[in-house]
Formats: sequence, structure tokens, C-alpha cells
Amino acid sequence: MSLLIHSMAEFWEIIETCLEKAGAKHLVEIGAEFGGTSNLLAQHAARRGGTLTCIDPCPQPDFLAWCAGAPDLVKHVERPSLEALTELADVDAWLIDGDHNWYTVHHELKAIHAACRRDGRPLLVFLHDVGWPTAHRDSYYAPDRIPAEYRQPYDFDAGVTLESETLVRGRGFRGMGHWAWSTKLGGPCNGVFTAIKDFLFANSAAGGKDLGWARIPAVFGLGVLFDSDASWSADVAQVLLPFHENPLLARLELNRLRNYLAVIEWQDRTAELEANKLVSG
Repeated sequence: MSLLIHSMAEFWEIIETCLEKAGAKHLVEIGAEFGGTSNLLAQHAARRGGTLTCIDPCPQPDFLAWCAGAPDLVKHVERPSLEALTELADVDAWLIDGDHNWYTVHHELKAIHAACRRDGRPLLVFLHDVGWPTAHRDSYYAPDRIPAEYRQPYDFDAGVTLESETLVRGRGFRGMGHWAWSTKLGGPCNGVFTAIKDFLFANSAAGGKDLGWARIPAVFGLGVLFDSDASWSADVAQVLLPFHENPLLARLELNRLRNYLAVIEWQDRTAELEANKLVSG
């Protein structure tokens, strides 16, 4: 197990139980990365006689090889989520763990909600990274995909820390050129949790059906959205209730984050020492 756990797969027991309660067999995953969660989802789909569709425009080679080994079970869509979602139908559950910014997540939720209403399917969505650091701060893998009016100022090199609202160059949790952080914390149209709250508000204002919501404050945060009137909603709510905004989990997560950042700082110092040795040697 990685010293710095970060994957949505850490929530698998909770996710799988909810999928079982909902009878979900046709699944969509947005953001596959290395395929850790994808493999678990595929196993579930296979047991239920279902399918898994993975949406990821920049997958890892190992993930592509894995997909190729199960063509009847797993389908990979190599396109951005907002281009692909409108073409999917008859999906039982959705997992969002892709580009963690307001614009992408808010519009993913709108597209998924519309698809469920179109197909007569209850809404069941799992979202990762609803807690620190992306709850109220955008991150961007591909900033050019975000319309300028929704794109925050960003930095590919600076990092986030618990102590500072501003980014810190050369320190903290950072993308090392792979992703960028918004230089601004909070405010409108900024962050994953903000996107979810805005979606819920818009749904309520439009007279939409009541939606259930749970947030588990661990491993960067897991959010779950579901139709309150689904036949299985009470069972899913019962699974989630002990974890929802659990204060003990929140304290443990804060401790984990402090340790997470301390390990990153230790790694930075070690790398700096090694670099200095090479220069002086």
C-alpha cells in the first residue's frame, strides 16, 4: 500500500455495498488513472452481468492493456467527459474522479442528471475529492478545456498547504507540471464541493426531485448523490449515515493530511540534498 493513500478505491467497501443495495450493474467511471478503482468496478459488473464504461482522455498504458483484455465487459472512451456523457444511456451508477474543478464537475452532474431523467433511471453518483484541497479550489489537467469565464487564475508549479490560503512555490501538495491549482481559494465557481452545492441549489430551485446527499470526510472526501424516492434510497442512506460528516473521521483526515504534507516536505528535502550532492560532487 502506498504511504500516501489517495485513491477512490479506499472507499470500495462502502461503494460496493451501495451498488449492491441499488442493484446497479451498468456503471460509468470518469477518470480511470491507473485503473485501481476500475478493476473493482469491473469485478462488480461481471458478477451482476453488467458492463463498465471508463471515460478518460489520457489513460495510462497499463490501463489500456487491461481494457483490451476484457472487451465484452469494459469499454474505454478516450474523450473528455463533457463530450462523452451525452452519448451514454441506461446507466445505473456513475463515479466521478476526473478533472477536479467547478466547471467540469458541475456540468458532469447536469449531464448525468439529464441522462437519468431521459432514461427513467434513478440517480446514483459517487464523487471523489469533495474535501480538501479541491472542495473550494479548482485544479486543472487541461485548463484550455475550461471556458475563460469559468477558469480561475492557475499555477502549474506551486503547491497547497493547510496553513496558507495562497499557493506556495516549491512546497506543499502540487502537480509537478501534471496539473495546476487555482491561485484563488473559495468564491464563486471554484472547487468540487462548490460545484455540488450549486447543482443541488439549481435542482431545488427548478422544482426537481429531492436528492439525497452524503459526504464522507476521509481520503480527500467522498460524496454520494442519489434520488431520495428511489426504491433502494433508504437502504443506501442507511449505509452512508454512519459516515456522513462524521467528526471522528474528519479529525483523522486532518491528521492524515498533516502527515501527508510532512512526508511530501521530507521527500522535497531529500531530493534537494541529493541534488546538492550531485552539484558539489
